[in-house]
Amino acid sequence: MPVPSLGRGLHVHRSESAQALVDGLAGLLATPPADPFDRDVVAVPARGVERWITQQMSARLGAAGRQDGVCARVEFPRPGELLHGAVAAVSPRYAQAVDAWRADRAVWVLLRALDDVLREEPGAAWCAALHRYLAVDGGPSSRRYGLARHVSGLFGSYAAVRPQLVRAWADGRDDAVPADLRWQPELWRRLRARLGSSPAELLDEACAALRDSPDDGALPGRLNVFGASRLDAADLQVLSALAGRRAVHLWVHSASPALWDAVAGAEVPGVRRAEVSVPVRNPLLASLSRDVRELQLRLRALPVVADVHHPPVPPAGAPSLLARLQADLRGDRRPAPGHRLAPDDRSVQVHACHGRARQVEVLREVLVGLLADDDTLEPRDVLVMCPDVEGFAPLVAAVFGADDHPGGRLRVSLADRSPRRVNPLLDLAATLLETAASRVTATQVLDLAGGDPVRVRFAFDDDDLERLREWTVSAGVRWGLDGRHRDGWRVGHLEQGTWRAGMDRLLAGVAVEQHDTLLGSALPVDEVDSSAIELAGRFAEFVDRLDTAVADFGGRYTVAEWVDLLERHVEALGGARADAQWQLVALRQELGEVRAAAEDAGAEAGRPEIGLAEMTALIGRRLEGRPTTAGFRNGGMTVCTLTPMRSVPHRVVCLLGMDDGAFPRQTSVDGEDLLLRDPCLGERDARSEDRQLFLDALGAAGDHLVITYGGADVRTGAPLPPAVPVGELLDALEATAVSGDGGSVRDAVVVHHPLQPFDRRNFLDGALGRPGPFSFDTTWLAGAVTAAGERVAPAPSWRHRCRRPRRVASSSSVG
Repeated sequence: MPVPSLGRGLHVHRSESAQALVDGLAGLLATPPADPFDRDVVAVPARGVERWITQQMSARLGAAGRQDGVCARVEFPRPGELLHGAVAAVSPRYAQAVDAWRADRAVWVLLRALDDVLREEPGAAWCAALHRYLAVDGGPSSRRYGLARHVSGLFGSYAAVRPQLVRAWADGRDDAVPADLRWQPELWRRLRARLGSSPAELLDEACAALRDSPDDGALPGRLNVFGASRLDAADLQVLSALAGRRAVHLWVHSASPALWDAVAGAEVPGVRRAEVSVPVRNPLLASLSRDVRELQLRLRALPVVADVHHPPVPPAGAPSLLARLQADLRGDRRPAPGHRLAPDDRSVQVHACHGRARQVEVLREVLVGLLADDDTLEPRDVLVMCPDVEGFAPLVAAVFGADDHPGGRLRVSLADRSPRRVNPLLDLAATLLETAASRVTATQVLDLAGGDPVRVRFAFDDDDLERLREWTVSAGVRWGLDGRHRDGWRVGHLEQGTWRAGMDRLLAGVAVEQHDTLLGSALPVDEVDSSAIELAGRFAEFVDRLDTAVADFGGRYTVAEWVDLLERHVEALGGARADAQWQLVALRQELGEVRAAAEDAGAEAGRPEIGLAEMTALIGRRLEGRPTTAGFRNGGMTVCTLTPMRSVPHRVVCLLGMDDGAFPRQTSVDGEDLLLRDPCLGERDARSEDRQLFLDALGAAGDHLVITYGGADVRTGAPLPPAVPVGELLDALEATAVSGDGGSVRDAVVVHHPLQPFDRRNFLDGALGRPGPFSFDTTWLAGAVTAAGERVAPAPSWRHRCRRPRRVASSSSVG
């Protein structure tokens, strides 16, 4: 049903259900704008949310209310892109400042500023800490790029979170800065002298221009920001300016309307986080909802014209343990044991396993069991989220790809993968840089040769790689390319055990027939037959090209020269199959963007030269995992991190790898971050963000919430605790319900799994928390049957039968 069009101003829409929010958004967008050619803009926090909203809109925005399956003229930028793009559209000076201070561009200018400071002011007191950190004998420090990248990121966060701090620095006021960080304001002013005024200095002027600008059609008459749980001070200022001339709708997922009302009436004595205390009755809300509470407190400073609550559709059927937990969250009630847990209530499941691989195996059995028990449940109704998707992705692919298991027929989509995991040529580029900075051990080189790109370039197959390993062992290769390469590791010019000595022995074995005669200083390898001569030549060519690459990577170059060098050596060592030429295109595109970011800095950066360690850090940051629209909600089961699908409702929500120490994220204390010295409301905190994500996942689960964690040490079997939020959840469940048999709810919810998948308990009726056998794996069933059978001593081997009995001397013969 269409929602009445609301006038100008900031409108806050909130709900404990993301589905209710998107229904309200669809009702709003169902009313077409006055201009039929105008577009709608919905800013979303992640690609997964974008994909979900697009699918929801396509079923609601059809002509005359029909489900046409089309979502057209709706754009989905990120919130920062929308807000600061709107300001840049009316203020050319602000647009230029945003472009100049972009982190991937400012880092090169800051790198040049650091070099100038260290060269021109070696005795200055303000930069003594920088001198100590970057001091190196005989040349530039390899820490330069890392420091510049970190500090440029800090400057960007200061401008977004506390613009007043940056404005004070521009005026020369450093009073709010601790004595040990006084180098930051001065270094920022040196950077400002090269880049010009920062966006924080121009923000007030730009927002005033946004308020006064006419409706020129650059932006539509209504804007939407969906699903944000935290907005910076600069974002809120731009929101307020936008709301002066158009309708701005902020869609907030709040787990509890009762808590929202409590926060609305709370006193806020100041902006410091330590000064604010909001009364929260539910312990889970008190622990997990700080981000949304602080967002609401900061919204009180804005001219909000409407605060609309969208109630969700009440769940049908008998209340489950999960439904009771969610009801307590919505009402901000302290848990009370008024719910009796039904024997078949498996709405909340927590599985303690031995290690990561066992967690994935248990998750597969749980999901197959849920699908077998409910004919209406489909794989697309299942969402699997884990803190470390890169660590679990190979295990998920292997376990769910087994052909002899029903879980092998499930369609699984892995999202949020790093580009180097998707494109083997990008992985080769990163690995090549990492190898060049290492000792170049035998294992590293053989692993590099076993990679798909190198196998394509040099036509290595599995048999070839096995023979190469045998040759490497026979040639005595340990580490180091040659004696010169070993000199860099301060062990002397020792050729023995290097790749140069090993290849000399291998090629000598090809050239001569007498393998017991020295050829120069090389003893020929005696395992090279005539049919493997061509393979030995290809292997020698591979090692020689690797040697050339490592030698070239030892110099210092500009970023453009590094990109050319890296691309040339990657193409020399690796290739792409005929049906995968996109890999080469993607490699050139990624490296081209690295080059463009450095060249955009222009004359201000002065084309600084960097070394191998700095280039490795640059490429490593570039190839970090980033979400795309691919892999989300494409008809199969989605596996991703917790961020991109936050709050998106699914009938089954699984949290994989909720180990103690892995979640929430362990963040080291950054002593150089001014924001952490005295945090204020709404400022970023990684652990709070993860806790908010966990709360959103609790609310997104429809029928089942499944959690797995490493509950026992793989080697010793010692019990291990779950992540702290999982422990808090179990405490809340313990206080929410009582078990039907009088036992503990925690014991009914938590299942401790055996170490081995062929343990007989996996196949006993009801032994692991579900009626019937827990495991669906017929292969492991055969192993369990065999293990339960009669044990028979193995027949003696031929060595044992042929062994001559030992002669034992008698006591009379002794002496």
